[in-house]
Amino acid sequence: MSDTIVETADGIRALRHDAPHPDAFTRDSVGWLPWLEPLPVDQLTERHHAGLVDRGRASSDYFRLLARDPEILRARTLTDKDIFYNVAEGLPRADRELAAAAASRVNGCVFCASVHARFAAHFSGRGDAVDRLLAEGVDADLGERWNAIVAAATALTQTPIAFGPAHVARLRAAGLDDLEISDVVHGAAFFNWANRLMLTIGRAVAPA
Repeated sequence: MSDTIVETADGIRALRHDAPHPDAFTRDSVGWLPWLEPLPVDQLTERHHAGLVDRGRASSDYFRLLARDPEILRARTLTDKDIFYNVAEGLPRADRELAAAAASRVNGCVFCASVHARFAAHFSGRGDAVDRLLAEGVDADLGERWNAIVAAATALTQTPIAFGPAHVARLRAAGLDDLEISDVVHGAAFFNWANRLMLTIGRAVAPA
C-alpha cells in the first residue's frame, strides 16, 4: 500500500492511494485516507489542539486535515459531541447512532456507516438488526421504532424538505417525545453534512 503525491496544474499537492476500497457496508473497522495532506503531528500548535478538542485526535489523518481551519473544527467537534454524548435527556445513545448510520447508508459513506453501526449495535445489543440495515439498506425491517427513526433520517438525508409532519407523527406513534424527535433530526442532519465532507476530502479503505 503506497501513497503518491500529485501536483495539480494550480500547484495543489494532492494524494493518490492504491489501498483497496471496501466492497460492502460493514461493522468491521474501515480505514480512511485523505486526498490532501493533513498537518504533520509535529506542526500542531496549541491553536490546532484547541480545534481538535481531544488531543488524542491528533493521530487521525481526518482530524489533522480539518485542523487546517481549527476554529471551524472546534465548532464541528463540540456539535458532534453534544449530539451523541449528551444523553442525560432525550434519545438513547443507540437510537442517535442509528440515525447517523442510516444517513451514512443513504449517502454511501462506508467509513461513517461502519463507525455508527458499531456504536448502534453496542449500545442496543441488536447487532442483527444493524447488520440488516447495512446489508439491505434503509428499507430493512428493524421493528417500528427503528423503522420510524430510519425513515426520518432517510428523508432528511435525501432532501431536507422531504421530512415533514408524517415523519413526526410516525416517530410520536413509535413512542418518541419532542426532545427525542429533535435528537433524531440533529443526528441525521449532522451526519448528512459530515458524510459529504468526508466523502469529498478522502476515501474509505477496506478492512484488513
